[in-house]
Amino acid sequence: MPAAARHGYAPVWDTGTDSLLWVDVPARTVHRMTVDRVDHSMEVPQAVSSARPRSRGGLVLHLAEGVALFDADGEHRVWLVYWARDGVRGGATAIDRKGRLWASTVREDESGDGWLARVTDDGAAKIALDGLAAACGVGWSPDDARMYFADSATGRVDVLDFDVAAGTATGRRPLCEVGGEPAGLCVDADGCVWVAVRDAAQIRRYTPEGELDRCVELPVRRPTDCCFGGPDLTDLYVTSARDGVSDPGDTDGAVLVVPGIGTGLRTPAFTG
Repeated sequence: MPAAARHGYAPVWDTGTDSLLWVDVPARTVHRMTVDRVDHSMEVPQAVSSARPRSRGGLVLHLAEGVALFDADGEHRVWLVYWARDGVRGGATAIDRKGRLWASTVREDESGDGWLARVTDDGAAKIALDGLAAACGVGWSPDDARMYFADSATGRVDVLDFDVAAGTATGRRPLCEVGGEPAGLCVDADGCVWVAVRDAAQIRRYTPEGELDRCVELPVRRPTDCCFGGPDLTDLYVTSARDGVSDPGDTDGAVLVVPGIGTGLRTPAFTG
């Protein structure tokens, strides 16, 4: 779907409405694409790194200054967590099976002062990982025993032991070297990790053992993130960016759809 996004990011399939949510980070817009490929957009007051559905209706947005709850029409905002810092922007965001939100921050200078925090519906936030330079992707294995985490500054995807009941992630260790800069990621029903590779024009799939077993060539030079969606969760959606691409082509910045490539996992809604 042509979109000409400056930096499209954070696609997620909203099973409650059968639509794709995604954001254009610097353009401060949240997009919702329906099954008939009609795209609706909403402007927000700050750079936005993700929009996720809420179980109570509306959206939870990861903005530059923190995490906020929006009602369905986007006109009412309530800060859930406010952590404004100079030179800090939102990074990757994901919702675990218990409906908790995991949100990372990124320093503009990638100095390693970012963090990944677990945020519950009452606004309590607890830092799970710190000292991060450019956190860009979070996901879980189908059995919730593993959390996958990508930091583009390290050039790899890491894996952690995840306790879904307690909401804790420990034992961080490398899963795979990407051989480039990983951007966003998602996990399929087989437990494999799909990674968008910045400036490589590829999505790569890695097994739970960290072995590369598939590469998908893309008609965009800077893919930024990916997710499974569609009524059966068998289509892979890929966001991309125009910013930073020299002499961008017609497809750079588009949202791509690769149909029937695998089967994804249902993304829970935030409980707040």
